[in-house]
Amino acid sequence: MAQILIFGLGYTASRLAEALLARGWHVDATGSAGNLNFADADAVRKALTKASHVLSSVPPDRKSGLDPVLDTYGRDFGAAWYGYLSSTGVYGDQQGAWVDESAPTGTGRRSARSQADAKWVELGARVFRLPGIYGPGRSAFERLQEGKARRIDMPDQVFSRCHVDDIVSGVIAGLEAPSGAYNLADDLPASGNAVIEEACRLSGAALPPLQSLEQANLSKMALGFYSENRRVANGKAKRVLNWQPQYPTYREGLASLFSS
Repeated sequence: MAQILIFGLGYTASRLAEALLARGWHVDATGSAGNLNFADADAVRKALTKASHVLSSVPPDRKSGLDPVLDTYGRDFGAAWYGYLSSTGVYGDQQGAWVDESAPTGTGRRSARSQADAKWVELGARVFRLPGIYGPGRSAFERLQEGKARRIDMPDQVFSRCHVDDIVSGVIAGLEAPSGAYNLADDLPASGNAVIEEACRLSGAALPPLQSLEQANLSKMALGFYSENRRVANGKAKRVLNWQPQYPTYREGLASLFSS
């Protein structure tokens, strides 16, 4: 039986764990929803000795820049397959230009993430660089219901995104893939406004007013997203992983979420 140890059983990794369990895998995981305590070194190292695959979704510490998984357990890795859920934020601001895996990293605001990304690449991991993630319970519909949806008057601003189930299928495709970095993004980078407007069209909700960035009173994290502008290319994942997103644009993704 294939066995995977997942560090950090968050939103995306939990969906992956469910998919692997349905395929007959044994899954150990740290995190509040997992069966292991990250600080229980004996239990984690025992799981590592049994794991055929190791995946981390744990981000680096923003202050120290250290990767807690590699720094605590990196010397204990024995599996032949390593994976890391990274971020397309490693590419920094590209003023709306397309980026693929050959683009330089480490120039953006996420310097700690870029350093961790580079360490996992050097280790020989499959590094999945993820854009904005949406899916059940985490989409424009929830933001509309909670009164948190915003339309920002920045006509040239675009984001890449990916449905969580397409990320899961991409990681599963990567279980048989060569090491290296892979962008898992949909086919249509688009503004945040376009996504909110489509969610309003489907649900019949009123459009939030168009606001300037200052009027929107966004959190520091949200402001960080708007400080970077890029389109993420997914050609390598399609070519090497034979991956095809089930939801190639936000329109299909939102329609599926609304119907369910």
